[in-house]
Amino acid sequence: MSKTDTPIADFSAESAHVVLDAIRHPVIMVDVENHISFANWEAESFFGASRAQLSRRKLSSYIPFGSPLLALIEQVRERRAPVNEYRVDVSSPKLGNDRLVDIYVAPVADQSGSVVVLFQERSMADKIDRQLTHRSAARSVTGLASMLAHEIKNPLSGIRGAAQLLEMSVGDEDRALTRLIRDETDRIVSLVDRMEIFSDERPVDREPVNIHAVLDHVKALASAGFAKNIKIIENYDPSLPPVFANRDQLIQVFLNLIKNASEALGEQSNGEITLTTAYRPGIRLSIPGASERVSLPLEFCVQDNGPGVPADILPHLFDPFITTKINGSGLGLALVAKIVGDHGGIVECDSHGNRTVFRILMPASKDTNPVSGETGI
Repeated sequence: MSKTDTPIADFSAESAHVVLDAIRHPVIMVDVENHISFANWEAESFFGASRAQLSRRKLSSYIPFGSPLLALIEQVRERRAPVNEYRVDVSSPKLGNDRLVDIYVAPVADQSGSVVVLFQERSMADKIDRQLTHRSAARSVTGLASMLAHEIKNPLSGIRGAAQLLEMSVGDEDRALTRLIRDETDRIVSLVDRMEIFSDERPVDREPVNIHAVLDHVKALASAGFAKNIKIIENYDPSLPPVFANRDQLIQVFLNLIKNASEALGEQSNGEITLTTAYRPGIRLSIPGASERVSLPLEFCVQDNGPGVPADILPHLFDPFITTKINGSGLGLALVAKIVGDHGGIVECDSHGNRTVFRILMPASKDTNPVSGETGI
């Protein structure tokens, strides 16, 4: 046998677990009675339970009665051959509504009756399609913002000035009405000012940025203010390369996302926000103005354990004027989508049960030495 024919060294069980944990899809193994005997890291997230919890339960505890998945597992056991099935509904009270997944089920050769199941959630192509819709919505807001700035602010200034003149010549009883006119005019002007940022079409000034320094800065701001009573957990990949971005705009993005998460948690006693960073190779996207497909290997997530996003809102979450807040303007997430889109990245939201994750994918800097944000604050 030549050197090139040398067989691959045998993997230990521990090595196999490391490989399975590296797969960015939920993978589980069930025994002959459908007890969950193994789950990788992604499966913990998918099922919303730790490996220790999963190992004490049957798959039927999470999958609804009559689910096609259970029938597929039995089919694989009988035929001793793998099966692919697409768009399988695994919705349940524990997994959430509208959980459509592609499934690969295969027998385990040396363990009679054991079966491996790989779940593939909504395809990245679907997520990118949704992101392009978000960008289209942001562009429509750009035109609307320009129109509002030029056509509305000038007459509003005249209305406010007239209200001030009236205030000086009316009695105390009518003065409250003139103040109401003035205050409401100021509120509309403030809203238009917030929208004017959408009309800024200048190229983004970018450089290599240390994302962990940005997140540390945002965490410090949040912990000292709107999120002071909320536990913020960090789960960072310390080897992550710099992101090619504008530091100030990244701060704006994560401030918006963490503020949204803290408001969703409200007074919840066990409220937690988790910030994660990871390197996810393999995601490439064609963007306007670029001759090549852009790689988006950097993943940044803001996760909370609040009540989640209503199912009817989720598909339109990044559209302007969409909000679940009583006094919200619905521009915060539209701004996030615009900034991330201007950087050539994508942002999307997954919300199932008591777990909401905002996930941002962005390009890495070709310069591996960050020149911005070396320190945390």
